[in-house]
Amino acid sequence: MAHDLHFNDESNKYSFFSVKEKPWHGLGLILDGYPTSGEAIKLAGLDYQVVKTPVFIDADHSRIDDSVIDYSASKIIVPDCFATKRMDTGAPLGVVGKDYQIVQNRDAFSFFDSIVQGDGILYETAGALGKNGQRIFITAKLPGYIRVGKDDVIERYLFLTNSHDGSGSITAAFTPIRVVCRNTLNAAMRNLTNVVRIRHTANAKLRLEQAHKVMGMACTFSQEIEPVFNQWAKVRITDKELKRLIEMAMAPNREVLGKLKDSRVEELSSHYTNMVESVYEYALGSPTQNMETTAGTVFGCYNAITGYFSNVRSYKDEEAKVKSMLLGGTAQLRGQTAFNLCEDFTQYGADIFNMN
Repeated sequence: MAHDLHFNDESNKYSFFSVKEKPWHGLGLILDGYPTSGEAIKLAGLDYQVVKTPVFIDADHSRIDDSVIDYSASKIIVPDCFATKRMDTGAPLGVVGKDYQIVQNRDAFSFFDSIVQGDGILYETAGALGKNGQRIFITAKLPGYIRVGKDDVIERYLFLTNSHDGSGSITAAFTPIRVVCRNTLNAAMRNLTNVVRIRHTANAKLRLEQAHKVMGMACTFSQEIEPVFNQWAKVRITDKELKRLIEMAMAPNREVLGKLKDSRVEELSSHYTNMVESVYEYALGSPTQNMETTAGTVFGCYNAITGYFSNVRSYKDEEAKVKSMLLGGTAQLRGQTAFNLCEDFTQYGADIFNMN
């Protein structure tokens, strides 16, 4: 599997750290303890400033109207266009508009610190992606747990990503992760979102307000999801029902769902059927699926689907995995579908397989 971690030629280091867990491909730093936000910025190689500079093109005097030409100029400024660049290396990061507001890396950590007033938040990973470090990410563990049954513990994480190349907004997401298998539980409850996006035109006051919104979102989500997971852990599901629910959750569109309903299995693609089999095998064969909370339960079915994307499926690189799981990609979409189906099965049982 490839990686997209930034390598800083000035420091001769990869811009990444991880606490206790093995770094991507053995690259970056592995720490024994959790750093402060100030330490994390330096350890992740994110202690650089980003500035906006005008964009110029070479002057071609033969093609410029005589009324506006300045024959002494060798460069012409491009109106309303700016380049972002790193101050430490001078590397260009992207081209942005006049209203684009830079959010410095230190501000991204301040955003996290302000969520819980710096008390109890633990920075677990951080780093920069791209050839010049144009995109950054941070994951931080919140205090407290979501507990399913007696021993199945789910940690509460916040994930933040920001770009300096104009390619996207600042995104902060609340992400529950099951401890026993490091399985990211992709779920946005039907009336509750788990993602906040902030445009780069937003001012500092608005970003601070959004930080508190993220914390409120995390607390509310935790309170509402714990009884749901505990209920699922008590609802039994047969192997046949498990396979059917997996087939529905992994279906990429209505056409595939229609073929499933009409038993036209021979018309399904081998890619799809192989993926379903992989999820099913994970559901029945993974040691993490043999706990009291997961063995033969709806919670186990949900974990099998999300666990496949977290722990089995291969990705082009680590950035592709993050996009798939946390930024609206396939894993997140399938996880949400699985969540909804598990809710429906808990309420209606096998009747959901006959519903339109």
